[in-house]
Amino acid sequence: MTRLALLGTGLMGAPMARRLLGGGFPVAVWNRTLEKAEALAADGATVATTAAAAVAGADVAITMLSDGAAVEDALFGAGGVAAALAPGALVVDMSSIPPATARDHAARLAAMGLRHLDAPVSGGTRGAAEGTLAIMVGGDLAAFDEAAPVFAPMGRALRVGPSGAGQLAKLANQVIVGVTIGAVAEALLLAAAGGADPAAVREAIRGGFAGSRILEEHGRRMIERDFRPGGKVKTQVKDLETALAAAAESGVTLPLTQDARDRFVTLRDALGGADYDHAALLLQLEAAAGGARVGTAQDTLPT
Repeated sequence: MTRLALLGTGLMGAPMARRLLGGGFPVAVWNRTLEKAEALAADGATVATTAAAAVAGADVAITMLSDGAAVEDALFGAGGVAAALAPGALVVDMSSIPPATARDHAARLAAMGLRHLDAPVSGGTRGAAEGTLAIMVGGDLAAFDEAAPVFAPMGRALRVGPSGAGQLAKLANQVIVGVTIGAVAEALLLAAAGGADPAAVREAIRGGFAGSRILEEHGRRMIERDFRPGGKVKTQVKDLETALAAAAESGVTLPLTQDARDRFVTLRDALGGADYDHAALLLQLEAAAGGARVGTAQDTLPT
């Protein structure tokens, strides 16, 4: 059986580890906050106190970390896992990081006799728990084929090109998510301000061309005013800023993405919403609208 190590057992990493354990894989886990990794011991995971110890003997090392700097440190920093992996091992980075950083990691690992796939995901904590993540993979086809059984318990994996392409696909995903959250929030705010029932409006348009996963899940959160995090505002900002940087490198402009980014930053900084679910963009739009409000429920915010 393929031996796995999973580094990063936060909101996404923990349910992903449980899916892998449920798929019959032996999984060693590590997290900077050890308690988050220890919670997986009851599910059958082996808990390591260092990242290097987690990957010792692993065939596949999966990283699910906060950003490119965290991945860089885990792979190549003091006590990094790249030096602890056996030659020929596969690193699958499922974090969301810049495409150029993913390409750099792939080249540096190849020079050490290791293989690499960038495989960021979409689907949030619910998709991670249910094994329905969209997994966008960049890298060598043979490595992708080898990793297919590992991806299977977590969701649907599709190779989209060479190293870095998975991260580009994730950025495209996050552009659509960020802009569409704004569109859904504006639509519900329009309905409420004009005197319609926003919950009924959402129900009426669900089956039409405006129907989407964002309308289903984030629209429901807005109606219920439940802003406890699945995907956090601060993560959405990071991803939109990465998308804007990648667009600048490619010589294109993304004005809708820029506007969404600016509004999420206002929500994060001026309204204290860094750890709110990104559906809370509604709060920024309500504040800008001068008091219009969607629904009558009390706001449920993270503690």
